[in-house]
Amino acid sequence: MLSSKFQEDLSSLEVISKDSKKISIKLKGIPIQYSNALRRVCLNGVPVFAIDTVDIIENTSVLQDEALAHRLGLIPLKTDLKKFNESDKILLVLDAGESDTTRNVLSNELSSEDDTVKPVSDKIPIVQLAPGQKIKVECYARLGRGTEHAKWNASNISTLVDTDKDDEKILTVESTGALNPEQIVLEGVNEVSRRIVEFKDMINNLKE
Repeated sequence: MLSSKFQEDLSSLEVISKDSKKISIKLKGIPIQYSNALRRVCLNGVPVFAIDTVDIIENTSVLQDEALAHRLGLIPLKTDLKKFNESDKILLVLDAGESDTTRNVLSNELSSEDDTVKPVSDKIPIVQLAPGQKIKVECYARLGRGTEHAKWNASNISTLVDTDKDDEKILTVESTGALNPEQIVLEGVNEVSRRIVEFKDMINNLKE
């Protein structure tokens, strides 16, 4: 079975380097079409959470409602794929009240109904408020893939580079922070395998 062979080959991959943000692995003896498929899936085919809908309750900042919603959608969110499925929605609320001074509203002011789904950093700027200005929004995050919109990309960078040796390539994946890089690669392998099975079934149905 194609998918089983693919997973067997990748089970012997060699991790060259990894940290909390990036991983580089050596792929040897993997057909180029599978290697490229894995690179693409690691970039935009692994599901992660992102804010999808924003209800503006109050916004007296200089930022228009559409721009505010767009900025919130681009904030990477921590994702636990074992806990949620693609039909789940998570509520996050931002309530930045009036201040006597000009201040920056940061991602740490987004409160989530589930502590596992939250911004990957507390210091992502959202908007600057002048004295007397305020914003209050309710946001709903859901799982999605980057093929739908870049805000659901699991990776900032996913590259595939040939080495000097035959049939050997280096895959490097840099995470947005929503998932750890090793998990992106493992989920990517599973996703490519699943797609191969689906394609094989389609071919078999055509033959019938």
